[in-house]
Amino acid sequence: MSAFPGDDMGATLADEKPHVVCVPFPSQGHITPMMKLAKVLHRKGFHITFVNTEYNQRRLVRSHGPDAITGLPDFRIATIPDGMPLSDADATQDPESLCYSTMTTCLPHLKNLLHDLNNKSGTPLVRCVVADGLMSLSVDAAVEIGVPCALFWTASACGYMGYHNFRFLIDEGLTPLKDKEQVTNGYMDTPVTHACGMSKHMRLRDFPSFIRTTTRGDVLLNFMIHQLEQSSRATAIIVNTFDELEQPALDAMCTMLPLPIYTIGPLNFLTEQLVPNGDGSDTLAAICPNLWREDRSCLEWLQGREPQSVVYINFGSITTMSSQELLEFAWGLANCGYDFLWIVRNDLVKGDVAMLPPEFLEVTKGRCLLASWCDQEAVLHHEAVGAFLMHCGWNSMMEGLSAGVPILCWPFFAEQQTNSRYACVEWGVGMEVGKDVRREVVEARIREVMGVGEVGREMRRKAVEWSKIAVRATAQPGGRSLANLSSLLEDILLSAVENAG
Repeated sequence: MSAFPGDDMGATLADEKPHVVCVPFPSQGHITPMMKLAKVLHRKGFHITFVNTEYNQRRLVRSHGPDAITGLPDFRIATIPDGMPLSDADATQDPESLCYSTMTTCLPHLKNLLHDLNNKSGTPLVRCVVADGLMSLSVDAAVEIGVPCALFWTASACGYMGYHNFRFLIDEGLTPLKDKEQVTNGYMDTPVTHACGMSKHMRLRDFPSFIRTTTRGDVLLNFMIHQLEQSSRATAIIVNTFDELEQPALDAMCTMLPLPIYTIGPLNFLTEQLVPNGDGSDTLAAICPNLWREDRSCLEWLQGREPQSVVYINFGSITTMSSQELLEFAWGLANCGYDFLWIVRNDLVKGDVAMLPPEFLEVTKGRCLLASWCDQEAVLHHEAVGAFLMHCGWNSMMEGLSAGVPILCWPFFAEQQTNSRYACVEWGVGMEVGKDVRREVVEARIREVMGVGEVGREMRRKAVEWSKIAVRATAQPGGRSLANLSSLLEDILLSAVENAG
């Protein structure tokens, strides 16, 4: 049997269209990579059902129209409720509430969906579930209909190990914190040099942010402990990374998990190779994962600007900041002297709409573009972009590394702190802005990365080097991520069809 159905596969398998149900965690940073993987699987000959929550489905329609969810005969969009209070806000749902709600309410709805799909006339039987690593409840749903479940870890391998070490940090008495002052009094700088599978340069502050709690009953702390412990029940783990970047963390995962691990990243490169936009698959391309409407003017604005002359700023879909932090970033950007493209979501400022003062807009007129969302991959690959000021979310990290762009790090949430530390001390492509944002630091960091000094040159050299390695992994014959995708299809997804037959 061919490892790549849809290429040289036999007529019988083509007629059967093995059916995979893809279940993302219902947040933008998780939906995007799952949609990329779903499109890759569709390109390889699989029938896909992609599961959105009802809340996110409504957001997609408002942002992009009904074509965003129309799908194809063999790529369908389904919905389940997320258990949250009804809302039509165009904003990210509260992460703590969303984690608790999905974990406690989504399982029966997913089970019902799988049974409905198996009873639907003209739809192939479900042969496998591919679920986000934070939707480990999908393992139970898959077991009920007798199919395997692969969990897709959309974050970094070092982030996975950061969460894995939560019990170690609890046993060592490093978390929960004794009081809230420990977040700011220097305690978080405590070295943690012997955590399993982690860099020897780790400080307590570099572990995922959920350890910054004063209660052992914290929802997010226990949610992540639960998800990682449940991951060992899956059939396989898929990771959006490449081996050369995170080998020590991947080795640790392989040692402790009794199941195969498939690295298939950077997924954005893999998708470019396997789902090109110009091959007649325009209908598939129209199925959009972005919950915000993209501003098409961003790429036009970049045209004609000097190579590596623009700072691109995007803090992702979840990050929030205070009005004062927004001002500090704004004046740091205004004073740095470089052109900049800044993605400012309407919900970026906590509890308010992000508003920038008229004097800032006047001072930066002609060298600044503010937008609410953009095609980030296209922006990062534009020759005008010279640095990426970001939150260190894993999708953005993968896209920045793929584009060979050095990074300025302001991590906010979850494993972003871990990604930031690795970018700065392990991969050599990042520089910290500092949690307490000050305009003079923002200005200095930008000048250092964008300038001609030794530090900036070395960061750019390392970023370009990682980009070349990422290309080899996903776009060249013999690439390890390409080979791992082939093994994933053959060992897990297609074997499920054979076993069922």
